[in-house]
Amino acid sequence: MREKRMISDDQVVKRANAAVRLELEKRKARNQPIAVFDRKAQKVYMQDSDGTIIESSERLRRGRYSERKRNRT
Repeated sequence: MREKRMISDDQVVKRANAAVRLELEKRKARNQPIAVFDRKAQKVYMQDSDGTIIESSERLRRGRYSERKRNRT
């Protein structure tokens, strides 16, 4: 019977980082914009392959689900 091999968490993280890095390189090569989130400013920017940055939107602050639910009723 074939033995099941489990990969470690470190391997999962390395593979995920590699996948993201490849996707970003692919988007740059195709001249597609990349969405970037600035945590400090709480804003979303679109960055083109030539380096130009355009502000897209701001983060929505909705509050807790229970507070929103209470306000509707």
